[in-house]
Formats: sequence, structure tokens, C-alpha cells
Amino acid sequence: MNKEEFIRENCPDRHGTNCSKWDILPTKYGDPDLISMWVADMDFKAPREVTEALRKKVDFGIYGYSLTPDSYYQSFIQWEKEQHGWEIQRDWIRFAPGVVTGIFWCMHMLTKPGDAAIINMPVYYPFHHAIEDIDRRLIYSELVNTGGIYTIDFEDFEKKVVDNDVKVFILCSPHNPVGRVWTEDELRRLLEICKKHHVTVISDEIHHDLIIGKHPHIPTASIDGGKYSDIIITLTAASKTFNLAGMKNSFVIIPGEDLRNQFDRLAVSLHEDTGNMLGYYAIEAAYTYGREWLDTVISIIRDNYEYALNRIQAELPKAILSPLEGTYLAWLDLSGYLGKAEESGMKDFVQEKARLAVDYGQWFGAGGNGFIRLNLATSPEWVEKAIDGLVKASQS
Repeated sequence: MNKEEFIRENCPDRHGTNCSKWDILPTKYGDPDLISMWVADMDFKAPREVTEALRKKVDFGIYGYSLTPDSYYQSFIQWEKEQHGWEIQRDWIRFAPGVVTGIFWCMHMLTKPGDAAIINMPVYYPFHHAIEDIDRRLIYSELVNTGGIYTIDFEDFEKKVVDNDVKVFILCSPHNPVGRVWTEDELRRLLEICKKHHVTVISDEIHHDLIIGKHPHIPTASIDGGKYSDIIITLTAASKTFNLAGMKNSFVIIPGEDLRNQFDRLAVSLHEDTGNMLGYYAIEAAYTYGREWLDTVISIIRDNYEYALNRIQAELPKAILSPLEGTYLAWLDLSGYLGKAEESGMKDFVQEKARLAVDYGQWFGAGGNGFIRLNLATSPEWVEKAIDGLVKASQS
């Protein structure tokens, strides 16, 4: 199936289906008629084999207490080995209902009130909440933005780790929202600092299958043959890869025995160690049969990015679109169009003039003012309308 056919058959109108992306617009943005480019889920149907697996289970008609199929774990282990060269052992894998929930759980497990945790800002805003909402101290090392290309300030990172006696580093890899796929050397340097100063790493790798650029994703715990894996907890899921966020099943991968034992004690206290029964079958089918579907989706996302980049460079010369190496989230600097009234002028520019619902840069913390994040996992029609709106806003 070519991309045009795929879009026609797999990109339905989601209005009125109780989806967060489109049906929350009246309450979240105060306007039901905006073009929704915000939350990170796709407008594409999941792979056909996922629906078939769910239909088979639904037709059986019994939804009682269920065991987790061993084939569910094996499909994930095989996927990681084939796609990322990471050989995961079955006994490393634990459950969380979502990656964000897993981060909160790990923060409770690894820290106590008043302890410090560090993140690289701007970054996915639930990271902030996972620290501040449970009375931990938020420390951040701001990424260095050079013409839209982001890098890590390692000296600043290590200084803040030491000065604040940081206990945990929450890593975003690939990075949301700036679109970086970290190199092996960048990851190694971060891990060396964390190992040296006894910092545990929570690595959010939920976007790891969505590689748009040329650099491969490198699982953090696989660096140097697992040299640092005893200080790393990796969280990932099929939810971003195959548009399955509603299935509420995520993977917590813990190679280190001490950390695994800590997590198991936490799981006992939470009495929450099994997921959505239908989700097991959906996720297994996705990992088993979804590669061709994913290749098509990535190709569409790449086309959407290149279309946006070409038009922004031609028609919005004061804006900067960061290179998209990973994720399907475009990070756009509009500060050149906002003047000194960046924050107050953003809503007027984006919602009132461009008619868009977006994730605003300030939500992501330091370095985010003047930016917006755009979801490109949608029909090219919506991307075209979104860029049309931005161009129109820039001319008004």
C-alpha cells in the first residue's frame, strides 16, 4: 500500500470519538474549531493485525482475570533485539500502566522528600511534575540551543549534580520536545557523570522506535555492553510507536538486581503488577506484525516534516524549525515574530491568528519561551493547514 492509500484508509475524522487530541479543545483551549496539533498521539489507525487480535479476543466474549501471556514478553524482547540490538532478559522486565506513572513510581522508590533530581530543560513537562509534585527538588541543566540544534552542557550538568547532591537523573531519549537522538558519546558522558556521583538514571525511551533522521537510537542501558546498566531503569512502551496509549501497558526494564529488588518491593506496596488484558494482545500483535506499518508511518512523518521545513524556510524566515532526528514532534521557534511580548503574544499569534492548538514551549520549562511543539503524526492535510495558519499569522 502506498502512502496516499494508507492515509485515505487509516486517517479517519476523530471528532466526536472522545479522543483527547480533538475533543478536549473546547475545555483546554476554549475553542472547538482550532486545528489540533498538540498531544502526542497519532491520527492513524493502529496496524490491521492489532485490530484482528482484539477482535478475536472480543469475539471470545470473556474478559475476566487473566495471566500475562509469555508471548507478550517474547514479542517485545524480539523487537528490541531486531530493531535496536538490545538483548533484554525476561527477568529484567516489570510492569507500569504508563511510562509517566512508572517515572512517578521510580521517583518515590529512589528518593525521599527534599532530595534533588535533575532534568535537561526544555523537556517533557510531566518530568517536572514527577519531581515537584512529590516534594522533591527540581534541578535543571538547560540544553544549549545553537540555531535550533540542541546539545548538552556537560560541565553545567555535572556541577549541578555535585552542588545539589542529586540522587536521580530523568533522561529523555530521544528527546521530547527538541527532537534529538542522543549519540553514543553523549549518552556515555552523561552516564559517566551519574556513575561517578552515585546518581540513578531513569531513562524514558518511549519514542525510541520513531527515528526520523539518520542517527539510530541507542538504548541507554546497552552502552558499552551494559557497563552502566546497574544504575539505569528504562521505561518504554508500544504506545507512541503503534498509537496504543489507551491500552495502558508499559515496560520497565531493570538489569540491575538491587534496583529490581527495590522495584519489586514497591510493586508489592502498590498492589499493581498486571496490565490491561486486551492491551497484551494488541501490543503482542503490534510487535510481531507492525514493522511494515511503522515504516509507512515514519515515511509520512518525514514527509510532513520536510514539507513544514521547506515552507517555514521560504515563508516564515524569522522562525526556526529544529532538525527532527526522533519523535514525531516538531519544535518551532516563533520568537522572531513575537517581539518583546513573547509570552503574552504567543496565544494571540498561535490560537487567534494561526488557529492552532499546540503544546506551548513554556510548558517544557527553561528555554521554551517563544516555542511551540507540533504533532506531525497526522494527515498531510492538517500539516498544510497548520503551516497556512502560521504564515497567515505572520502576515497580520
